[in-house]
Amino acid sequence: MFLAGIQKLTLLDYPGRVACTVFTAGCDLRCPFCHNASLALPGREKDTLEREELLLFLKRRAGVLDGVAVTGGEPLLHSRLAGLLEDIKALGYSVKLDTNGTFPQRLREIVEAGLVDRVAMDIKAAPENYGRLVGLPGFDVSPVRESAAYLMGCGADYEFRTTAVKGLHTKADFEGIARWIAGAKEYYIQEFKDSGDLIAGAGLDGFSAEEMAAFADVVRPLVPAVKVRGI
Repeated sequence: MFLAGIQKLTLLDYPGRVACTVFTAGCDLRCPFCHNASLALPGREKDTLEREELLLFLKRRAGVLDGVAVTGGEPLLHSRLAGLLEDIKALGYSVKLDTNGTFPQRLREIVEAGLVDRVAMDIKAAPENYGRLVGLPGFDVSPVRESAAYLMGCGADYEFRTTAVKGLHTKADFEGIARWIAGAKEYYIQEFKDSGDLIAGAGLDGFSAEEMAAFADVVRPLVPAVKVRGI
């Protein structure tokens, strides 16, 4: 597995936990608004983090940290992710996994093996607009639908989230998302911020607080748990 780095302390990436964030390299999507282009695009990877180095860090931070957020890139791209999560869980940590939902079978296996305590899954757009939002025309959204349905029915702790980007998302997207994940336990509409490391390079912007609130109002009749994050 390609481990691309670590943020040694976060109070944001794993709600309710004092955690670190572990980044994996590589992604199967090419979302223009991706803020981690250096992780997602081939040949632009950052310095690697050795598995043994990560586990030694976690051993030393036991009692200080109580959670590990695993993000990317797309962590489930790596078939050996389960082994790493087993090692992290063996050290007593709670694990949160970020995923784009394109590997439903691996997601199912990891959840059912008890290797994650929380899953945060991206809902990029309404199904009919998915290809444009993930940078892959003709994209088959079926695996993402399967992952979302699994999380909603399996009893796992989860959240869905959409990063709202001006020029890419419209009111119709949030109407479609609401129909898709109606009744979801947790759903967040996140503010887009230009990290300076976008796949698109430049030219994207976020919505105002008022616009974000309006999108939440569109979703709320079908997903009462919707909240705006980042404003």
